[in-house]
Amino acid sequence: MDGVTYVPRAFDLARLAARKSLFLFGPRQTGKTALARNALPGARFYDLLDADIFLTLGRRPTQLCEELGPEDRLVVIDEIQKLPALLDEVHRLMEQRRIRFVLTGSSARKLRRGGVDLLGGRAPAYMLHPFVYRELGSAF
Repeated sequence: MDGVTYVPRAFDLARLAARKSLFLFGPRQTGKTALARNALPGARFYDLLDADIFLTLGRRPTQLCEELGPEDRLVVIDEIQKLPALLDEVHRLMEQRRIRFVLTGSSARKLRRGGVDLLGGRAPAYMLHPFVYRELGSAF
């Protein structure tokens, strides 16, 4: 994102992700990806807009488990609505290996429409809204 200045958000993603897994939904272009990358610099990051990652995990969701080592305690999966079947593997890793996940996406509705269980309450859903005055300050 050359030439783009990151604007810190009031939403404290780092604090929430330190405690448990969560979904972060919101309209397109509200900064979900930028927030996750800036607030969680030590997290393992999977961007499902990357065709190689999408195809690899789409063919073999268990690849996620194989790639994650003991040092991977927090994992971000960006654009989770593109690959709802991956949620079964996420659920298994949460239960068996106690890995925390931040799952971002623009559409919880698309996940539900696909008959996907949003992890049975194990990961609360939060909404990231467009910038507010407090975040933009004089640029508002």
